[in-house]
Order: sequence, then C-alpha cells, then structure tokens
Amino acid sequence: MQYRKFGRLDWKVSALGFGCMRFPIIGEDQGKIDEPEATRMLHYAIDHGVNYLDTAYSYHEGNSERFVGRALQDGYRERVKLATKLPCWMVERAEDFDRFFNEQLDRLRTDRVDFYLLHTLNQKSWTRVRDLGVLDWAERAMADGRIVHFGFSFHDEYEVFQEIVDAYDWTFCQIQYNYMDIEKQAGIKGLKYAASKGLAVVIMEPLFGGRLVNPPEPIQAIFDSATKIRTPADWALQWLWDQPEVSVTLSGMSAMVQVEENVASADASGPGTLTEEELALIEQVREKYRQFCPIPCTQCRYCMPCPNGVNIPRNLGDGSQIG
Repeated sequence: MQYRKFGRLDWKVSALGFGCMRFPIIGEDQGKIDEPEATRMLHYAIDHGVNYLDTAYSYHEGNSERFVGRALQDGYRERVKLATKLPCWMVERAEDFDRFFNEQLDRLRTDRVDFYLLHTLNQKSWTRVRDLGVLDWAERAMADGRIVHFGFSFHDEYEVFQEIVDAYDWTFCQIQYNYMDIEKQAGIKGLKYAASKGLAVVIMEPLFGGRLVNPPEPIQAIFDSATKIRTPADWALQWLWDQPEVSVTLSGMSAMVQVEENVASADASGPGTLTEEELALIEQVREKYRQFCPIPCTQCRYCMPCPNGVNIPRNLGDGSQIG
C-alpha cells in the first residue's frame, strides 16, 4: 500500500480509503448488509494496508455504522482511522449535535471519532448548522477527546465551497471529484484551493458512481490504444492519485474482487506517475464521455427521498446511461 500526506497532520493515510456506503446487501434491501462477506472485504482491506474508513449516519439506512462497529472488533479498530458524519439535514436545534453524535459513538462501539464531518454541506445546510453553533460544539467535542479532527463533505458550487473553507480552521474536507467532475461542485479549483490552505482533501465518487467502470465501446477503444493496459477503473483511480493535492481516494466497494483490484491499484499509485500521453488520453476519454452523458448522475442518492415521490436517480439513469 502507498501512503500519502494528510494535510498538516503528522500522519500518513493509505492512498485507498474504504467507503462504507455500498457494502454487499441481501436481496435489494439497502438496509440488509451481507455482513459475513462485508466483514471479509473490510478485513482484507485493512490487512493489506487500508487505514481510513468512511461511513455516515444515513448509509445503508442507518446500518453502516452499526455494522462497521461490529466489524472493527478484535483489534481492527486500533488499526484504522474512522470517519463518520453529522446528518446536517436532520439537525433542527443545537441539542441535536450531541444527540446524533452520542448515538453514532454507540453504533460504532467507540469512544472517539478520528475524523468527524459535517455531512453534504451546501449553502442552506451550512448556514443553518453554523448559526446553531456547530463550530463551538465541535471545539468542545475536540477538547474532551470525543472528536479528534473536524472537517466537512460538500455538494454545492465552488463559491460556497470557498466560503466554507475560509470560515474555520478545518483539518480536512471531502469532495466529489473524478476526471468527469473537474468543473462541477468544488472541482479541480476547489481541490487546489483547499490544499493551498493546508487541508487534507478526501475524494468521494472517484468512479462517477461506478459509471466509469464499464465504458461503451468507443471509449474502451481509446483505453485500448494506450501503451500500458489498465482497466477503466484503474485509469480513473490513477488519474486521481497522480495529483499531489489528493490525500485519500474513497471507494465504495460492493464485492471482494473490487477490493482486491483497488488495493492492487493503490499499491502501484503515486503523484506524478502518469505520462503526458496518458493524461492526454484521459482528456480524450472525458470529451467522448460527455457525448454519452448529458445529465451526469453518480447514484449517490443525496437527492432522495424526493418530496414528490420521484425516483430521481433511476429516471436520470434511464435517460443517460453510458454503458
């Protein structure tokens, strides 16, 4: 496993982080994690050097944190840094900060969270939790050791991202970023801005919600023209790891083969490893994808539930499939 700087901290993070929102499930129920298989996957990743796990209050209908807490028994908790998130959209009053956080500690079977994030901030949710005093609350939680480091995840426009970065002395941030998202949300501009301020930058949705894994034939033909043969997933991950501003890249893995392949990819990664020809190939792939993908959707489901009962990810997928 390759390890990278994590902002200003005197600690190095594995290039690959385990995103805990897409564990294998039983049937089609997102709340029913296939725990034996998911445990095998998580332990394999940790045994092969992954030291950063990312979960959240809402993942797997609230069961991701519970499962992770069970899976990290027998010494695994001490081998990783654990990240989880405050469900900002559910916060109504200042008392909710402790209510949710204490529930999360209980779910995770731990007395501390190494990296705690304000989840999926946008202008509206940031303004609400800020005005309710979340920064003062976090300072108190860090002072008593329940939170070790504090950050946020983000889904809005760049101007909002810069406002949030400048509002507090954060340790880290988490952004949606991949070779298709360089100008969306925080984008490459946000990546570089946060890194210039000393923040570690955690990457989510590196494979565009899995849509970069199985490209249509015209795009696969571009990859096949490369001197070095890689899978489409490996190309996407290596493009991220090539950038020194990227601290850790999360992958929401749902099968053991994905864990094995991504661990192997991370082991071969490093800043500045792609050639100019390979970077140009990614640009060519990006332009071709844009012809297939007029309405980008990563299936993150942050738009759900829709107040009007519309299955937004499914409808976007039906109209914009690329593979």
